Amino acid sequence: MRHRYSAWNLFAAARHGHRDWAPAWRDVEPKPRYDLVIVGGGGHGLATAYYLAKNHGITNVCVVEAGWIGGGNTGRNTTIVRSNYLYPESARLYDFSVKQYERLAAELNFNIMFGQRGILTLAHSRHDLDAQSRWANAMLCNGIDADLLDAKQVRDFEPRLNFSAGARFPILGGFVQRRAGPVRHDAVAWGYARGASALGVDIVQNCTVMLISAPNIVTYFL
Repeated sequence: MRHRYSAWNLFAAARHGHRDWAPAWRDVEPKPRYDLVIVGGGGHGLATAYYLAKNHGITNVCVVEAGWIGGGNTGRNTTIVRSNYLYPESARLYDFSVKQYERLAAELNFNIMFGQRGILTLAHSRHDLDAQSRWANAMLCNGIDADLLDAKQVRDFEPRLNFSAGARFPILGGFVQRRAGPVRHDAVAWGYARGASALGVDIVQNCTVMLISAPNIVTYFL
């Protein structure tokens, strides 16, 4: 059973110099057999392991990572979570993702540092304004928040931009999705690792997987 994080626990641990925190996930030796082995302990691999255990009760799972959790591409990933997409299929898929992120910290009991500060797309020409009007209205038709802004509203939203007459790219307006924002993706991986481990998933770090193939034979070496 994982230790639950809370403000009270944080204050209590401070009395002992924060020396008694349990590891976020279990350090294990691989078992001889698993129902599933997931190669790669990034966001996708750990999320797969977590939801297999949580939603389907499949816990005899091992996640194998060549380095350390959060040290691969997940730690270098783009950090913007958004659903400001034009086409209905993309918009609905990514808005599902935004909604997942909005409740993920509470579900995992781990701060993934999702700051919904909004994402602002600027218009520098009349063509941009026309395209963004279509874009924002398509989002609204799909039930996704979007606000068209004129130049003054953009200045109010982000006054540090260059609004001078001599600006290389004049700002005529833009549109904003206010629920969008950055997330710390290595923290997402750590949260999923902690959640999956608490449900019984094994996580093995610093273990490279090599694939050797021959006719009709595929062998993995850990």
